[in-house]
Amino acid sequence: MDELQTAEMVEKLKDNFDDMVVFKDLKKSNFISSFKLPSFMRDWVLKRFQDDEGNIDVDEATEFIKTFIPKKENWKSIKNRIVSYQEQVKFLAKISIDIDIKTQALSFSLPDFGLTFKDTVIPRDVWESCSAALLKAEENWGIVELGYQYPEDNKIPGKIKLCSFSDFCPYVIDLEEFKYARESFSLDEWIDIILGAIDYNAAGYESRKQKLAMITRLLPFVEKRLNMIELAPKGTGKSYLFGSVSRFGWLSSGGTMSRAKMFYDVARRTEGLVFGHDYVAMDEVQTINFTDVDEMRGALKGYMENGKYTVGNHEGSADSGIVLLGNIPANFMNEYMNMFSELPKVFHESALIDRFHGFLKGWDLPRMNDDLKICGWALNSEYFSTIMHELREDPSYRAVVDARVKVPEKSDTRDTEAIKRICTAYLKLLFPNVQHPEDISSRDFNIYCLKPATEMRSIIKIQLGILDPDEFGAKTVPPLSVKDIDE
Repeated sequence: MDELQTAEMVEKLKDNFDDMVVFKDLKKSNFISSFKLPSFMRDWVLKRFQDDEGNIDVDEATEFIKTFIPKKENWKSIKNRIVSYQEQVKFLAKISIDIDIKTQALSFSLPDFGLTFKDTVIPRDVWESCSAALLKAEENWGIVELGYQYPEDNKIPGKIKLCSFSDFCPYVIDLEEFKYARESFSLDEWIDIILGAIDYNAAGYESRKQKLAMITRLLPFVEKRLNMIELAPKGTGKSYLFGSVSRFGWLSSGGTMSRAKMFYDVARRTEGLVFGHDYVAMDEVQTINFTDVDEMRGALKGYMENGKYTVGNHEGSADSGIVLLGNIPANFMNEYMNMFSELPKVFHESALIDRFHGFLKGWDLPRMNDDLKICGWALNSEYFSTIMHELREDPSYRAVVDARVKVPEKSDTRDTEAIKRICTAYLKLLFPNVQHPEDISSRDFNIYCLKPATEMRSIIKIQLGILDPDEFGAKTVPPLSVKDIDE
């Protein structure tokens, strides 16, 4: 247990969050790390096989993982059991469903295993019992049970059928209880709780500034269409946080990115990554190739402005934030230099950069080391990521921000919207108990919400002046200030 986690704090954590608390020990290379599970799934397994003291039944947990969480390379073996031996096989997977308008046929896909809609079927009785869980989101995690439907004749081929589905989340998320629980903790305690929930040891950080910089990475997790750029040295944990903590986000690392993959594939008639995800994070963005720079730039500008996209005759809308993650040399870690010169060409246009709400200085974060890995009681990552996902739907926080922020006349709309959106995300993360303007002091609102939001937007503005001095060279962010609740 880390040195800052006192018995009193552990007791308070358990009193307020009960079954949502799990013992995590990432300092050791324990048995579960060999399975390379994302943290949200790992904590779900840990909780299932952990006693009240945090001890794990290793044998049972290992057997469960091997049986119910197969790797992609196990798919042929599973398929053989289903098709050749007519077994019904259960395992944990991400599932998406499709309803054919013309035929009323119901089908599903397992994207992680390459099983597509054309090879599957959902029987009507199964649909009646499972549709509520299957329709909760564009993609859902759960225990799927698969069987085989024999071909009826030469015209109707055999297919893999869904026999049952149970939702991955084994408990009911109560957002109001989460908000109420915040009242029991000081701000510093709450910051440490957030860090533990995303697998970090608060005692490993040198300052509150470092802790808040890490928490800043979570802004797109809680606020719809929050677009952010982070440039950082290698080894600060960008990939882990965006790729493993939440099942609601998407991390794309290197390779090729097309408009079809990001927004809509006309040939396949399928929605892209922005649809159904809380954020799309492009990791190692310097290494990503874009198939058509002008096409992608146009699509991104439209989407990042209003959340809508048009591809061919298809019009779509989504709430996913766009996050750029890149490594930056030490001599470029300066907001008054051109930090975007090594980004792909698509991001060399000021009109596109202007649509990013804020910039996170990744060099404010320490390089990942063993002291930063959680070892102690913490919130279940799966639970906390679901809370963050649900906070996206709560409009009350933006109402508080609108009531507390004073906007000067003739302020640039993009700047004020960017600052308010970041400010709202900070409020959700650090002060989720705030429901009315008077629930937070002017001092706290300014220090922990408005000021950092303004600083993040200011860096974007400085970079715009470097990219396009004729258009942005003399412009700065408007001086937003905190409005007293009596005004």
